[in-house]
Amino acid sequence: MGSRFGCMSCWTSIRRIGRRSGCWGNFSSMIWTCRQAPSTTGVRHVYQVNRERLRHPLGSAKFQEQDALLHRAVEAMRAAAVEELSDPKLRQPCRKVLESLQKHWTGLIRFVEDPRIPMDNNASERAGRGPAVARKNFYGSGSLWSGRLAAVMFSLLATLAHWKLNPRRWLTWYLESCAAAGGRASEDIQPFLPWNLSDERRAALGARTTTPSAPDTS
Repeated sequence: MGSRFGCMSCWTSIRRIGRRSGCWGNFSSMIWTCRQAPSTTGVRHVYQVNRERLRHPLGSAKFQEQDALLHRAVEAMRAAAVEELSDPKLRQPCRKVLESLQKHWTGLIRFVEDPRIPMDNNASERAGRGPAVARKNFYGSGSLWSGRLAAVMFSLLATLAHWKLNPRRWLTWYLESCAAAGGRASEDIQPFLPWNLSDERRAALGARTTTPSAPDTS
């Protein structure tokens, strides 16, 4: 199992470390655009090339072209970091940032070989913002069971949102199925999972309401 999993690192976190160190802009491998070659290296360039790569179908000529550019940009950044670390006059805060870059390098470049992997975890952090803000409104959960229920519901709603399903429609469908089964939860959850839905069911649960609905007074 261990060989199937690996640690990923976040480019945004690395960039944040560089900014906080006070050395941002003092060395080319971590700056947004490199002083020596502003258009061919740097974090910003890597983001731009990867974004362009993802616009094209996997395996297409355009994808291959951008993929080659991405490999070169990443290698140029790695080489610049190695060169700058060899400078005995490099300030200690900058050295620590570059050493952190090297330490996390394997996790940072996983996205290069697997386009499904994002360069950062910004989407995950944004997804967790809703529960964090809501907690300030209802002051969290007053007991262990309610905290567990909240975690389950947050996970469920996030999954439905990821699959572009209407939560109210999905929950209505699921609860009506439970009612039809005598008020019991279905023993087989597989038919209700978003990735197992038929195209027709997914379209029905994801469709927006076209007629005005009664005010929600719940």
